[in-house]
Amino acid sequence: MDRRQNDTLAFCLYRYFPYGGLQRDMLRIALACQQRGYRIAVYTTAWEGDVPPGFELHLHRPAGLTNHGRMRRFHQWLTEQLAHQPVACVVGFNKMPGLDVYYAADGCLKARAIEERGCFYRWLPRCRLYQAFEEAVFGSASRTQILMISKLQQALYTRYYGTPAHRIRFLPPNVAKDRVAGPDAPQVRRAFREEFELQDSDRLLLQVGSGFRTKGLDRSLRALASLPDSLRARTRFYVVGDDDNRRYMRLLRRLGIAGHVTFLGARDDVPRILIGADLLIHPARHENTGTVLLEALACGLPAIATAVCGYAHCIERAQAGWVIPEPFDQRVFNRQVRKALENDRLAELGRRGIAFAQTEDLHGMVDAAVEAIEKLASARAGR
Repeated sequence: MDRRQNDTLAFCLYRYFPYGGLQRDMLRIALACQQRGYRIAVYTTAWEGDVPPGFELHLHRPAGLTNHGRMRRFHQWLTEQLAHQPVACVVGFNKMPGLDVYYAADGCLKARAIEERGCFYRWLPRCRLYQAFEEAVFGSASRTQILMISKLQQALYTRYYGTPAHRIRFLPPNVAKDRVAGPDAPQVRRAFREEFELQDSDRLLLQVGSGFRTKGLDRSLRALASLPDSLRARTRFYVVGDDDNRRYMRLLRRLGIAGHVTFLGARDDVPRILIGADLLIHPARHENTGTVLLEALACGLPAIATAVCGYAHCIERAQAGWVIPEPFDQRVFNRQVRKALENDRLAELGRRGIAFAQTEDLHGMVDAAVEAIEKLASARAGR
C-alpha cells in the first residue's frame, strides 16, 4: 500500500443532506476520523450544504428513469473508482456490495418485504436489487463488519440472513452534547413559548423527523383531530422535518385542524423546540433507533412512540412516556395522546427523562465507530 492508500477512508452513501439522521451520523464519524489523521473521501450522488475542509468529495449523478436503477449505476461507478484508487477502508452508510464496514442505520428490507408485503412486491426490480445489496452486507458469506445500533434489527437480520455474531459490533446511542438541556432550560422554555405566543395553559405537541410517512405523521394528525373540542382548542402541533407536506396539508384540512398545525421545516434549533414543547409524539411505521426519542428525554420532554422504534425501550426504562404496542392501533394511540395531554404530571415525567439521560451513556457512538473503523483499517494495512 502507498501512503495515500494507507491514510484514506472512503465514506459511501447515496445522498447527503444536512438534516438526515444517517447523514449527520456519517459526518460526525468522518470528522472524528479526520481528527485522527485520516484523509476522508466521500462518494455520493448528491451533497447539499457546505463540504468540510479537507474532505475529498466525489460526486456521480447517474442517469436513469428509476431511483433503484440510478443507485445500481452509482454502485457500478463506485466500484470502478475504488479499483483505481484503493483506500484503507470502505465505510458504507447505505447497503451495497464491497463494503468493509457498514453503519446499520436502516432496517431489514427482507423482513418488511416478507412480513408486510405480498409476493408481487418481492419480485419487483427495486426490491430485488436492494435485497441483493442487503444480502451482500448481511449474508453469511459476506465479510463486511457491521456497526449495529438496534438490537431489534439484529434479531431480524440474524433470522433472515444468518448473520454471524462475530461480524456485529453494537454501538451506544449518539445524542449530540448540544441536544441536552442545560441549567438555563427554564429560561429557554419561557423565551420559546413567548416567541410563539404560547400560554401556560396551552399544550404544544411536537413531531421531529424527515420522511413524514415513515415517521407516521398521518397518524399524529388523526390523533390531534380526535381530541375533545376543549382540549384541541388549546393544543398546537409543530412538525419539524424536511419533506413534502402537500399531502398532509390536504389531510389536516379534511380533518378540520388546519389552524392547529404548523410546519416548521428543517431547523437548527431543535433542542430549543424540544425544551419548549409539552409532548413528543413519534408513531413511526419503521424506525431503526429513533435518536430524537433520546434527545427528548435529555431535554426533559415526555414522549409517545411506537414499539418498532429501536430506542422505545428507553422511554419505558426512564418512565418518561409511553410505548404503543404493535400491531399499531390508531384508537389506542389516540387515547394515549389524549391522556398524556390531560396529564398534570408531564413535567415530572420530563424530569425522569433528564435523570435517565444523566446516568446512561447516550453519547459514545462516534468514538466506538471510529475505533472499529480504525482497527479494521490498521489490520488491512498490516500494522
